Amino acid sequence: MKILIKNSSIVTSEQSEIADVYIENGKIVKIGRELSCSSDTKIIDARNKFVIPGAIDPHVHMQLPTPAGPSSDNFVSGSRAALFGGITTIIDFVTTIRGQSITEALNERISEADQCLTNYSFHISPVEWRKSTEAEIKECLKRGFNSFKVYLAYKNSVGLNDDEFEHVLKVVGKLGGLVTIHCEDGDKVDELRNIFANEGHITPEYHAKSRPTEFEALAVKKSIDLAAKNNCPIYIVHVSSALSLQHIKKAHQKGQKVYAETCPHYLLLDDTKYIGDFVNTAAFVLSPPLRKKEDQEALWKAISDGTLKTVGTDHCPFNLEQKAAGTNDFRKIPNGAGGVEHRLALLYTYGVLENKISLNQWVDLCSTQAAKIFGLSNKGRIAVGLDADIVIWNPDFENTISVKNHHQNCNLEIFEGLKTKGQAETVIRNGEIVVEDGKINNDVSNGDLIYR
Repeated sequence: MKILIKNSSIVTSEQSEIADVYIENGKIVKIGRELSCSSDTKIIDARNKFVIPGAIDPHVHMQLPTPAGPSSDNFVSGSRAALFGGITTIIDFVTTIRGQSITEALNERISEADQCLTNYSFHISPVEWRKSTEAEIKECLKRGFNSFKVYLAYKNSVGLNDDEFEHVLKVVGKLGGLVTIHCEDGDKVDELRNIFANEGHITPEYHAKSRPTEFEALAVKKSIDLAAKNNCPIYIVHVSSALSLQHIKKAHQKGQKVYAETCPHYLLLDDTKYIGDFVNTAAFVLSPPLRKKEDQEALWKAISDGTLKTVGTDHCPFNLEQKAAGTNDFRKIPNGAGGVEHRLALLYTYGVLENKISLNQWVDLCSTQAAKIFGLSNKGRIAVGLDADIVIWNPDFENTISVKNHHQNCNLEIFEGLKTKGQAETVIRNGEIVVEDGKINNDVSNGDLIYR
């Protein structure tokens, strides 16, 4: 397919310019003023709109198995919602079952994702350390999966103890990979959760109280210290608190390779969402929990000054019926919420338009940095020779987020009622128009599995 985007206001992480973009065979072929084209070229006039790289969400959980059933978006419905939000590439997870080969789990996950509509890749999650684990990690790296996710919470299922965690850091660091980390002190969390439950405190409010900022910050500091000891670069997922940021900043001052992300819900929602009845609060049960307004302010500042490099969504929605598993015990509520389709609009509205970040920073946060950090070498920028993953952003579109109009497969919406400006009006993935005039094309092909 040949496409010429005319009158483009191209915004990248580094600059903005007026130019045309010519696409052919899935690649960006030319960028320049007043480009000409053959008669069989699709011409799109992008006047008064922004042309940005296709967004990359480095943190999603489609079809995640839990005791309450899988998260409500599978790879088809979740990636469809992502396309509506201007996301052309997602990075999901391969989470093994204890006793299972990591490479076997990877093959199964690749099969589960084969109808994904965005491009996709995976972080690999070792949930234990066995004699074969080092060889399996090495095999994953050879196959083009260079990031490994570990959990310091959820000790009874996927969480690692300190010795196992250090084994992963040592091996991945030696082999040239990256370790991403869910930072909460799982032992302390479990202890406090059980104390609250035994005292009869079973509502969602105590989900947040059982996971205080101190427990996150303790795990962040531990991760940074062990990573330094083992010479391994790390990426701390979903940072939620000002206290954690202090440790990350100190690591940066020492020159340590510590990358960190936050999520839109930590920037825009706070822990008052846990006050009320179960139906109105269960949707906000996610980990780490929502924090205080002062934490929000610290996170925005950390985005502005570069302490936080990316914003992922941690997209992992559950329907109310699934959340209801914890009606009488907050410990049984499946953790997670949706947001994959809202990230660009929320950060544009409450970041760019409120002068907290620039247009270029918006692109950097939502696309370019994730491509750099995770080795998506043909993504994240608009440049000749790269993949034609492009979003034409209409800055004048207005919306009110609602469960009635979102595209994720979920009857809950944590951003219900928030007003946004801007829309991914046209989305081009691998040189194919997949969203046009805000509507998804019916014959969208599957995305590509990306080896990094």
